[in-house]
Amino acid sequence: MANYTAADVKKLRELTGAGMMDCKKALDEADGNVDKAVEALRIKGQKGVAKREGRSAENGAVVSLVSEDQTSGVILELKCETDFVAKGEKFQDVANTLAAHVAATSPADIDALLASEIEAGKTVQAYVDEANANLGEKIVLDRFAQFTGAFVSVYMHRTMPDLPPQIGVLVELDKADADLAKGIAQHIAAFAPKYLSREDVPAEVVEAERRVAEETTRAEGKPEAALPKIVEGRVNGFFKEATLLGQPYALDAKKSVQKVLDEAGVTLKRFSRIKVGI
Repeated sequence: MANYTAADVKKLRELTGAGMMDCKKALDEADGNVDKAVEALRIKGQKGVAKREGRSAENGAVVSLVSEDQTSGVILELKCETDFVAKGEKFQDVANTLAAHVAATSPADIDALLASEIEAGKTVQAYVDEANANLGEKIVLDRFAQFTGAFVSVYMHRTMPDLPPQIGVLVELDKADADLAKGIAQHIAAFAPKYLSREDVPAEVVEAERRVAEETTRAEGKPEAALPKIVEGRVNGFFKEATLLGQPYALDAKKSVQKVLDEAGVTLKRFSRIKVGI
C-alpha cells in the first residue's frame, strides 16, 4: 500500500512542477518521503536538461515590468518548446521573476544577467536550468531590454487570445506623454522598424542597399544619366521603410512618425521590440 496521501502528491507537484505520475513514482521509490522524492525528481530533471539542449525553443512569452513613476522599464523574452508550456502559470511565473530580477539589478548584457545571483548561491543560469528540469522542456533566456529615462512606456501584444504576449515594445521619450507613447509602441509592434533614424543605420548596410539599387536599376536598362537620381530615390525608400522615424505613422499615414513627434514636441530617445522566436 502506498505510504503517502493525495496531499503529498499535490505538494510534490507544487514543489517541482512534475507530472502526477512522475510524482507518484518518485514517492513510491522514496517510501512516501516528500523531501527524498523532490531530490529524486530534481536529479531526473537535471539529467533531462542535457538531452533537451539540441531541441528547438521557438515558443514562449514576452513579459514586462515598468516602474510606478514610469522612469524605468524592462521587457524580457523567455522561450520554450511548446505553446502548452508557454500558457502555463509556472512558466510565466519564471519569466516574471526574471524580469523583476533585471529591474532590480540592471545587468549590462545577457551574459552578466545569466551569471548574476537571483537567489543566494543560485545564478540566473541555474534558475533557468531548474525551470528546464521542472517543466520538462528546453527553456531559453537570451534577450531582454531595460531603459531608464524621463518617461518609459511598454506595449504588449497577444498574437493569439489564449497565449501570453508574443510581442513586447519598450519606448523611452524625453518627456511624459502616455497616449503618444502607446501609439508609437503599437506602431512599432505592427511595423517592426529595424532602426530609429537614418543615423542609426550602419554604413555597411547603406552601402549594400546602394549597390543593390544600382545593379537593379542598371538591369532594368535605365539611362545612365538617370542612374544617380533613381538609386538615391530607392535608397531613400529603404530609409523610409527601415527606420521608425521615416515610416508613415500607423494612426495617421499622411504623417511620418518624425512629424507626429515633432508636432507633439516630444523626442523618442530609443525603442526595443522583441517578438518570440524572431
